[in-house]
Amino acid sequence: MQIIDAQVHVWGSGTPSAHHRQTSRFTAEELIAEMDVAAVNGAVLHPPSWDPGSNELAVEAATKYPDKFGILGWFPLDEPASRALIGTWKQRRGMLGLRWALTRPEQQTWHSDGTMDWLWPAAEKAGTPIATMAWRFLPQFRQIAERHPNLRLIIDHCGLVRSAKDDAAFANLNELVSLAQCPNVALKATGAPAYSSAPYPFRNIHDGLHRIFDAFGPQRFFWGTDITRMPCSYRQCVTMFTEELPWLRGRDLELVMGQGVKDWLGWK
Repeated sequence: MQIIDAQVHVWGSGTPSAHHRQTSRFTAEELIAEMDVAAVNGAVLHPPSWDPGSNELAVEAATKYPDKFGILGWFPLDEPASRALIGTWKQRRGMLGLRWALTRPEQQTWHSDGTMDWLWPAAEKAGTPIATMAWRFLPQFRQIAERHPNLRLIIDHCGLVRSAKDDAAFANLNELVSLAQCPNVALKATGAPAYSSAPYPFRNIHDGLHRIFDAFGPQRFFWGTDITRMPCSYRQCVTMFTEELPWLRGRDLELVMGQGVKDWLGWK
């Protein structure tokens, strides 16, 4: 079984957000070394916004290691000049789509103040998937998905309440699973261990993950880590899904652990 991590970061400068490893750089080579120990075959790089050169760094990594990395990149949405980039974005080496976390204070209204309004139809026309941390605006996210049925969308980090743990993290679960009714919406089950205050294998969140999986199905539920902020080892992030979830087996497991995200992003 090929294992593909749906979200990791590499960076060469800047100050990482507080939840991530507080180091000024984390290279593709360092990441590959950790992936090798965990038996992870490839990963989707998400250039972090704290490093202004992170897109270029990711392209360099995907060029040097084309069998390891694809990319969901970004550009400044609040700069009009960025609009010219969408049509040719996927022509850059390794680029599979776009992603914005929308966690910085100045970004948290972009989905509602008009900043992103041009993006959804442009990305739909260009055939460019978009991922975002949508937990704060799930009703609006549903409206976007319904207005643009040919736009492939991905909800980040299980769609759960950011920085919450245990039951509190699943406060929006009913609203979240209802989004699975939109066939153009998928979900990255990334960062799952961080939502639990229990020790490995984090059993108190298994039922919630099972409900999300049942809603979205194996073709729209993608395993991943965001490893630089996880409270456990890379290998444990893998085995939590491959060994500890009795409802995840066979072809479903293969899809969740890598094939599904490759299919959704068109990663050959």
